[in-house]
Amino acid sequence: MGLLFVLPVSLEEGDRVEVREKTLILKSYGLPMIFWSYLSGIFIIVFAMGLAIKDPLLRLYHTQDIINKMLALSCGFVLTALPLALLLFFFYEKRIHKKNDELTLEKKLFGITFWKTKKKLESKEALEIGHFMDSPNMAKIHNDPDLRGFQNKGYFELFAKLKDGKSILVDRSSRKADLKKLQEILKVY
Repeated sequence: MGLLFVLPVSLEEGDRVEVREKTLILKSYGLPMIFWSYLSGIFIIVFAMGLAIKDPLLRLYHTQDIINKMLALSCGFVLTALPLALLLFFFYEKRIHKKNDELTLEKKLFGITFWKTKKKLESKEALEIGHFMDSPNMAKIHNDPDLRGFQNKGYFELFAKLKDGKSILVDRSSRKADLKKLQEILKVY
């Protein structure tokens, strides 16, 4: 989710960067404020849909047919699960803890850790950036100046090399410069 939840790229980024007991802690930024208006619009639409189909769903549920009951329950489940699932995106946070050759990746929802992994790095500077492109760049292949804006540039990934020879994904971004800055910050600690 590094393309959506951006990590800080400078030590001066206030509340997103902490240094405690020689451990660097980086916290991802939340979604931009415009997304909150999108979420409120989705809530309003789903609420209006729920009001519009509440009576037919209740009638469908009170029939004797099991298929009708399952349809009513599944529709009601979707109308409640959709806004809740979208709300989770707004309270998701990714954290990176780095101390010498120890790297901890942590993911939180509503401030509660739901995934955490602690790894030993090959060395203190064992971080590398790779480029990822999942589809051929047809606009660049045809080399048409009119298609320049449609070129697929892919995105970049920051990997950490572990002691056992494996690599894990730390973050990804559409801007290589941001990952280079993040890489430099992580190499210092």
